[in-house]
Amino acid sequence: MSSPTNTPNRHRSHRRRKKSGGNAGKIGIAGAVTGVVAIAAVAGGFVLLRPDGDDESPVTPRSATGPKGGDGGLPSVKAPATGGQQTFNTPEGYGYALGATKAGVTTTPPKTAENAPGGSRFAYAEYVLTNTQRRPVLLDYPADLFLPRSQVDGKYLARCMPQPGIPDSMCTLPNHSAVIARVGDASAPVQDDGDTMMPAGASYVVRIATDLPVKSGVKPGDLRLYVWNARYTSERKGIPLDFP
Repeated sequence: MSSPTNTPNRHRSHRRRKKSGGNAGKIGIAGAVTGVVAIAAVAGGFVLLRPDGDDESPVTPRSATGPKGGDGGLPSVKAPATGGQQTFNTPEGYGYALGATKAGVTTTPPKTAENAPGGSRFAYAEYVLTNTQRRPVLLDYPADLFLPRSQVDGKYLARCMPQPGIPDSMCTLPNHSAVIARVGDASAPVQDDGDTMMPAGASYVVRIATDLPVKSGVKPGDLRLYVWNARYTSERKGIPLDFP
């Protein structure tokens, strides 16, 4: 399996990158759960867990995205059950639909995890990301993972950030997002002049996981997904993604 590019997810800032010539309208974003296009699996290290903590088979895609699409080494899954879908549009005209699927805690650290004692627990959540346009759109990760501040170890509390429009009792730790599966016959992401794009109508399962451990008492029901970045919501109001 080839190694995906892992770049820290600086989820409280966005970097815009203008292109020249015919690509002047494209914007590459690093932020709120953006930053990397770590296609699947950040990967090998993740073992998917059911919300009750039971292990499932690991997802071990063969490679990151390729220039021609196809399956890109990503497994195909049936459309998972989601909570109510929310739709979002960006200033560039990109359109996305998001539906949360599940959340959980794992003792298997993601490859992006910072140094932590053995046996540490890491929070994660998964959602379905769909390109609602009839053209390719930038592969972006609009959702961010929140947990109660009371479930963050004191030494990490300064790094668990509140966000406008989210309850003060919740905060978000440094995290990374990655595509872990294609939904149905969706083509894999494709490279276009340095940007990673979602083909028209494509749907993927995305996993977002914390890079820092959480307290052992965290339960799946404590975790929340919100879209709060101003690129997706202009009202300074976090929009929750409800789990099924």
